[in-house]
Amino acid sequence: MSNRKLRRCAVAFLILVFAVPAGLAQKTQSNAQGQDPSQKPRNVKTELKKAYKDWLEKDVTYIITDDERKAFKKLETDEERERFIEDFWRRRDPDPDTDENEYREEYYERIAYANEHFASGIPGWKTDRGRIYIMYGKPDEKDSHPAGGPYEREPTEGGGSTTTYPFERWFYRYLPGIGSGIEIEFVDPTGSGEYRIARNADEKDALLMIPNAGLTMAEEMGLSSKADRVANVNAFGNPNSFRESDSPFSRLQLYADLSRPPQIKFNDLASAVNTPVIEDNPLSFDVRVDFFRQSDERVITAFTIQTDNQNLVFKDSGGIQQAQLNIFAKITHVSGRRAGTFEDPVITRATAEELSDTKERKSAYQKAVALAPGRYRVDVIVRDITSGATGVRHVGFEVPKYDPAKLSTSTMVLAVKLEGLGDQPAVGMFTIGNVKVIPNVSGTYHRGAPIGLYMQIYNAGIDQTTLRPSVDVEYALMKDGKELGKQMEDWRGNSDSGQRLTLAKLIDSRGMAPGDYTAEIRVRDHVSGQALVQSAKFTILQ
Repeated sequence: MSNRKLRRCAVAFLILVFAVPAGLAQKTQSNAQGQDPSQKPRNVKTELKKAYKDWLEKDVTYIITDDERKAFKKLETDEERERFIEDFWRRRDPDPDTDENEYREEYYERIAYANEHFASGIPGWKTDRGRIYIMYGKPDEKDSHPAGGPYEREPTEGGGSTTTYPFERWFYRYLPGIGSGIEIEFVDPTGSGEYRIARNADEKDALLMIPNAGLTMAEEMGLSSKADRVANVNAFGNPNSFRESDSPFSRLQLYADLSRPPQIKFNDLASAVNTPVIEDNPLSFDVRVDFFRQSDERVITAFTIQTDNQNLVFKDSGGIQQAQLNIFAKITHVSGRRAGTFEDPVITRATAEELSDTKERKSAYQKAVALAPGRYRVDVIVRDITSGATGVRHVGFEVPKYDPAKLSTSTMVLAVKLEGLGDQPAVGMFTIGNVKVIPNVSGTYHRGAPIGLYMQIYNAGIDQTTLRPSVDVEYALMKDGKELGKQMEDWRGNSDSGQRLTLAKLIDSRGMAPGDYTAEIRVRDHVSGQALVQSAKFTILQ
């Protein structure tokens, strides 16, 4: 028998051997269960409707986390999916107290912009530029070379002249969860309009593969070989660069970070505490909370945030040195209910001549919010937008309940500035009643600087003879538990609004030795016989 016939017999034999047991097994299983297997219902999962599939794979494909994606795919009903989508956007809403979801509105505007400006044979949202724009928004700075051509390399790229493909360089001062000073380069080597994220700076070099053309400064001087750059063209970073951000590891890490969904910025301030940016590049600042009675049920709660200017990075802006802080805070009731948020920039400016003195001073910001009595927490994040340095504070506080029948006071405020407003409108930051009060949050003064004390007194009894409150106030200065001196309040120049008395006192510190002190304000109401003492500690520096 020929070899060909033997192989045919062998194949036929194998088919017979495997076919018979399969048939017998099927018959045996059918008999055992008493039913035809073809009649058994099959467990087939319903395919997602196009609207939900598009939402998952197009609308939010860049920003949905892996856990969220897995959870969405496990949902069984359209009602569950609608609820999931609603919660998805709510988690990213910067201000849930408003009807609009600002993040969602801006996000879809970014998609429309990407499709309009970055399309290149494929929809704009699918391109690398479109993806980064949709995830992180407009870059803070952009360097565009749409036609490529002659190019003088940056010193960080090795210097020297070359010719490039079309490319763009985007710069973000800060990206949450990624870091500060983020530089992303996009290159279009095919001229098709589709720019792709470059792994290293040489990807835009159109003369890279041409011997002895487009040399760097080191290559021109024979200190390095162009072959090394050619060998590294598909690798990440530049191992010979003196910038840490250009190192292979850093570029690879950035590439990986940009491939992940962006951090949920407003989901929970606590998540920001664990970011490397805050741990590695912290910004120190102080927070103070003061209380002023508005009514029996509402208390004006003033949040003062202060930082040393020497910790800020000033940048030239049209000949003026400028530092900017971004401040975000969330106020939460002990029950977990959000009581309010505020977000503002704080800009400090100085001329080149004033810069040295300005850095020796402090920058302060204040936000006043009316709250009901109770226990709260405020979470504050402050970021220097130039350096990316970031700080966070979590401060618990209790808004007092003012008893209308009991003598009481506001917080005793240590101030760096007390200024009567006169006939000016009582509006603006640091305005309390008709006095501008800038708190000294750190409680430190240089000797010679005036020490301001501010406090309001509530529910003082009315003398029936004069129809005015009859209250004695005494200012005392303490050091090491000993009284150094005291002074009575003469009430001249202080406001009197019904049963609210305002104290605003400046203490001369020129004769005070450096050290720690305590200021006391002692109040005695002659009508009701009630008395109380408020105190605050401060430090005099040389």
